[in-house]
Amino acid sequence: MRTEQLEYMAAVTRLGSLRRAAEELRLSQPALSETVRNLERELGVDLLERKRSGATMSAEGRELLPYISQVLEAVDRLRAAAGEQHRISRMVRVGTVNAATVPLLIPVLREFRATHPVTQVEVVAARQAEIDRALAEGGFDLGLVNQLDGDDPPAGLDSTELLRGRPVVCLRPDSPLAALDAVSVDDLLTQPLIAMRSGYVMHRFVHRLLAGRLPSFSYSTDGAEMGKLMVAEGLGVTVLPDFSVVGDPLERQGTITHRTLAGDTTGVRLTLRRRRAESVPLAAGELHEAFVRRGCELGGSVRGATGPGARPAGR
Repeated sequence: MRTEQLEYMAAVTRLGSLRRAAEELRLSQPALSETVRNLERELGVDLLERKRSGATMSAEGRELLPYISQVLEAVDRLRAAAGEQHRISRMVRVGTVNAATVPLLIPVLREFRATHPVTQVEVVAARQAEIDRALAEGGFDLGLVNQLDGDDPPAGLDSTELLRGRPVVCLRPDSPLAALDAVSVDDLLTQPLIAMRSGYVMHRFVHRLLAGRLPSFSYSTDGAEMGKLMVAEGLGVTVLPDFSVVGDPLERQGTITHRTLAGDTTGVRLTLRRRRAESVPLAAGELHEAFVRRGCELGGSVRGATGPGARPAGR
């Protein structure tokens, strides 16, 4: 078994296909496929499920992925100890629905960069179901997703609550709704509504809130960041968790503000998810702890991870 075989397998998992991995590694796809098959023969398991639509991680591959990551981490530590300056650093991949980017995500990445200068962090914006699927298949190490009260995390994933808030209406200070202390559903329906696409928790919440009624006009977009930009440009209003609006640069500049929803007591939580496994890659585990610490600093009612073997938050 060669280290590059494990590197190649990790790239296929991270990028989601043999073709994209071959392009990044600058190999031909047949050569990469043969390397993976050789590794499968040596291990005696099928690491990939090969279909016409492409190759995805098999159940056996998902079970072995943490061990592959551990071996690569150990090789990196060995190279670092030997003073090899050109070593290949590990990458931690984080999927996010773009919630609490300014108060949580950016400070955590800044702290992690200071203590892990050679570890790359890739932040990928995606919908919740896509993040959960990538976590289960090993494509993401960590995921930041929103949950409404009563939602349960998918089986096989550990979930740690970082922040707790409530849905609010995000609008411009010169919006007619800004004169109100709280916005009712009737008020909301008078304005163009910037809604999240299906697959986001706020899409589900707004659908339930409106109960089949339709706004005067609506847009559909991906993620809180684009929603806030559209609000700032005067295209309408949107509904987001308060922790995605409070402290945002656009709010600090006075370009956007927010109002509560009249009569609504729904709670929304920002949770950090990861695949349930006996072992976790070192860098991913330390980034997880950094997120938990930041959640505690923000007073986010941090709760321990669910599932067997999960450690309480903050430890």
